Amino acid sequence: MLDVGRHPRINLLAYSELEEVSGEMGAFRVKVRRKARYVNENLCTGCGSCAEKCPTLVVDLYNAGLGKRKAIYKYFPQGIPSVFTIDAGKCRQLGEGKKCGVCAKVCQAKAVDFEQKDRMVELEVGAVILATGYEVFDPSGIPEYGYDRIANVVTALEFERLLSASGPTAGHLDRPSELALEADIEELEKDVKKLGRQVKALEDKHGKSSTQILDRVKSGTLTDQESLAWAATAEKLAEAEADLEKKKQKKAAAGTAKKLAFIQCVGSRDFRYNRFCSSYCCMHSVKEAMIAHEHDNEVSSSIFCMDLRAVGRGFEEYKLRGGKQAGIRYVRGRVAEITEDSAGNPIVWYESTTSRQVLHETFDMVILATACVPSASTAELARLFGVEVDENGFFRTDPLLPLNTTRPGIFVCGCAQGPMDIPESVAQASSAAASAAEVVASPPGEAAQAYRYA
Repeated sequence: MLDVGRHPRINLLAYSELEEVSGEMGAFRVKVRRKARYVNENLCTGCGSCAEKCPTLVVDLYNAGLGKRKAIYKYFPQGIPSVFTIDAGKCRQLGEGKKCGVCAKVCQAKAVDFEQKDRMVELEVGAVILATGYEVFDPSGIPEYGYDRIANVVTALEFERLLSASGPTAGHLDRPSELALEADIEELEKDVKKLGRQVKALEDKHGKSSTQILDRVKSGTLTDQESLAWAATAEKLAEAEADLEKKKQKKAAAGTAKKLAFIQCVGSRDFRYNRFCSSYCCMHSVKEAMIAHEHDNEVSSSIFCMDLRAVGRGFEEYKLRGGKQAGIRYVRGRVAEITEDSAGNPIVWYESTTSRQVLHETFDMVILATACVPSASTAELARLFGVEVDENGFFRTDPLLPLNTTRPGIFVCGCAQGPMDIPESVAQASSAAASAAEVVASPPGEAAQAYRYA
């Protein structure tokens, strides 16, 4: 990616959105909206001083909502160009109209520009490659799996971020229930400090202890409004301190997840949602289970599947290695329901197709291998470019020429064409680039004759 960013003949239009398309193969005209970053890309050095001092915390979508980021941020550390962007809707100055500007004050490069506006760019291009990627299926639409209801049921993408050293837990398998507990403790500590200051101010003002005032209020000897408010604040402080101590003890007793369950085909190979197989999910679960075992050798994983599709060179051997080296247990059976016990542990209910029994098992964490579905922008891009989508919502291509869309000069690669893994996506990307180069290099008229769609 760094080489791409430095290449003199490659112009990256990051943080941009396509607005209009016209023309034909060899002579397309596209209009692109360059969205305002409120940071000058030419001046920003990516040092991070602005994000370090920014006072506003917001949910970090890159970490699947499991962590926080600042209102001025990099979407992810390896992004190209390596510059910061202000989230205008969350920024105190841009979104809330408050006086802040801390990022502008600490930026030595003077890159922060609150007056920056969106601007339109028109390009003339010979060919287009649609590489819109994919999105993951939202499992909250499957109520029996308890996602968004049971804290320790997560998606494969969320689990991926928990395993990452740069993720919200620095690679430790802390359960989401414990992460929520940490957030509660942090909020309670703030409340305790605030109430403590209020109580101390009243005690200093009147030279009496809160215990004396509370006793006299309860006995009915003090009925004035100030004393009643003082007593109420003192009671709130005592309750908050007791709640804080209880949650700290619970946090101290908690450990990392040791027993994991992976549920395959969540939203895929299912007539209710998506009939197709998402292709990469089986091997992705095996990989995650192996990495989790590498992080902590006490971790054991069970993969629940109708059948494990290890389609690819060396994939079957990799699956077997996961069973031998990482202790992965492969359970053939469709999971019917996930419930929760009193300790917040998910309970997986399933029918074993080998023993023909309905069984259940308790785990520390359940990971849902969610389906690969078309990007939200696919339908709009198909309309703009005048190409068709298939019955599953991906861009329709020629069965014999899988890079060719229904419009000459528009090519496709990766999961924009359908679910596939990284090696296949990379191979398609190289082929799509060669096809686009052939169009650009061909004399007018010849490329159109060579382009085919069955």
